[in-house]
Amino acid sequence: MSQYVSRLGRRSPAASARLRPYRRPRRVAMLSVHTSPLHQPGTGDAGGMNVYIVELAQRLAAIDIEVEIFTRATTGALPPEVELAPGVLVRHVDAGPYEGLAKEDLPAQLCAFTHGVMQAWAGHRPGYYDLVHSHYWLSGHVGWLAAERWGTPLVHAMHTMAKVKNAALAADDTPEPTARVIGETQIVRAADRLIANTSEEADELVRHYEAEQRKVAVVHPGVNLDRFRPADGRAAARARLGLPQDALVPLFAGRIQPLKAPDVLLRAVAVLLEERPELRSNIVVPVVGGPSGSGLAKPEGLQKLAARLGIADVVCFRPPVGQEQLADWFRAASVLVMPSYSESFGLVAIEAQAAGTPVLAAAVGGLPVAVRHKETGFLVSGHNPVDYARVLRDFADNRALPERMGAAAARHAQSFGWDTAAAATADVYAEAVHEHRRHVRSHHG
Repeated sequence: MSQYVSRLGRRSPAASARLRPYRRPRRVAMLSVHTSPLHQPGTGDAGGMNVYIVELAQRLAAIDIEVEIFTRATTGALPPEVELAPGVLVRHVDAGPYEGLAKEDLPAQLCAFTHGVMQAWAGHRPGYYDLVHSHYWLSGHVGWLAAERWGTPLVHAMHTMAKVKNAALAADDTPEPTARVIGETQIVRAADRLIANTSEEADELVRHYEAEQRKVAVVHPGVNLDRFRPADGRAAARARLGLPQDALVPLFAGRIQPLKAPDVLLRAVAVLLEERPELRSNIVVPVVGGPSGSGLAKPEGLQKLAARLGIADVVCFRPPVGQEQLADWFRAASVLVMPSYSESFGLVAIEAQAAGTPVLAAAVGGLPVAVRHKETGFLVSGHNPVDYARVLRDFADNRALPERMGAAAARHAQSFGWDTAAAATADVYAEAVHEHRRHVRSHHG
């Protein structure tokens, strides 16, 4: 039961006073303007949010809440409507050119996108959608207008916040524009409910955006426990991926951009090998993912850094892979390294742990919720490569550590199933619909 959680992690009086469950909506319009649920995570702007939307929509459909996901068409090869799963429909909306449109250019296409959403709605009877759930600030603007036009409540998930990102920028990263800050502030005010991944994110909404506390619900994202599981273990995964059985394998998996700080891992490996040159013959550092966001400005930057640090021989760059193969990379790794500057939750950390692999992460955003320090992995304050090298040395010296911590990590991840997240989200929907109807009745009364 993840109901409304106050900043101290307790339920709000509204949730505690509830004596009976409110009726859940039958059909939800979900908005994901800038990234399609059909895109492969780790490519372009596709990442944890794509996984979140796909998994959540499928689990909502399984509990009889139909979901229609509106996303921007990025290819003419796909039909306007694609059934992702029974009860989940993806609608491709024409807004701007298919190719070559950066996320920064999308605000100019919101009007066209909104027009496409309204066109789809015009073909339905009134009251077809019971609720709008928007993801990320670009979708929030379309959601705000759609919810008002359709007379439904708006539930919004930030996923990341400009003010939070700008407060913790990597050295060579570009700050989020003022237009985004203003846009997010407007959405926070307009939304009936805001879904935060963690209590810390709920805090940030209240602190940075003056969100009303009663509007904020904390729902932890889930993990696909059928896909991400220890399966046949580390040795078998290494054999499949062609990795040496006894090597130290610190893995980076995700979009390559300054925010995710893959450079910190490379610098830490350089520090480790300077201290312990004998490890060079027995370490492989896979970097699985593609350049994204501000990382597109220097797509070869990480390869050049590896060469400058003199570790190009131990780093292997791999393009983004599908979820099944990603699970194998997690299983094969000694440890997943996430030195991010900002993470609203860090879904990858839960996925790796579910696959039986410990995580070495920066103590930022939702990562202290995702990783239990010294039990399922290690949390590091700051981004000093020396601190990360110290933990990697522990993994090099204690080869039993991945197994011991990995077993604890897999147990910890069991509490993050998507079914739990979907049930909690459905409760937030039901509250929003109930309150919205009561509000409309009182205005018309």
